[in-house]
Amino acid sequence: MRTLIPVLCTSGLAAEAKVARAAGFQVIVGAGDPERTTALVQAAIRQAKCLISFGIAGGLAPDLRAGDVVLSTEVIGHDRTWRADERVQHEVRDLARRIGAVEGPVLGAGDLLASEDGKAQAWRDTGALAVDMESAIVARVAESAGIPFLVLRTIADSATRELPPAALIPLLQDGTPSLTRVFGEVLRRPRQIAALWGLARETRRALIALAGPAHAVRGAFFAA
Repeated sequence: MRTLIPVLCTSGLAAEAKVARAAGFQVIVGAGDPERTTALVQAAIRQAKCLISFGIAGGLAPDLRAGDVVLSTEVIGHDRTWRADERVQHEVRDLARRIGAVEGPVLGAGDLLASEDGKAQAWRDTGALAVDMESAIVARVAESAGIPFLVLRTIADSATRELPPAALIPLLQDGTPSLTRVFGEVLRRPRQIAALWGLARETRRALIALAGPAHAVRGAFFAA
């Protein structure tokens, strides 16, 4: 693949953006808001030659665990699927083997998949390995702009992990949790604390696991 600089990463969380910037990427943070994410990507697209959907994801494939890496050039949206050309797919498969990542389709969803049943149904319906809220936006805008896209994600919540109510509270615009609302939700329903701590532990594992692949992708495809 020829050198493609600059590269724009699209993430939902501020913590994901920190990892992307440390690897040398430019990044925008959509904070899990599809309309805001679309507007930000479209505003920045003129300065980019490649888009990357970057960060953590929910697992759909039953064998994926927290910290597993997914590298993809195929995104399944609610109305269509996007795929890179054969040459790019081949090179991404080769890199996936080298870094120990799983290569395969990712589901771009408009909302969080919070339940085990919902994830299982999405897996059966689409065959996607993982799900996030930015990849369909990235693929759609990249196609419109005539530039390539990639998906680099690590699994935070596995297919069997149910997201507790506090984890579903919308992020602040800077991509950080609304701690006041989270604490309020925990006080109302304290039984979710164990699940919330488990999710936090797995999310941290996923963010740590994201750093190495981010540098590998940068070095393999986008280094000057």
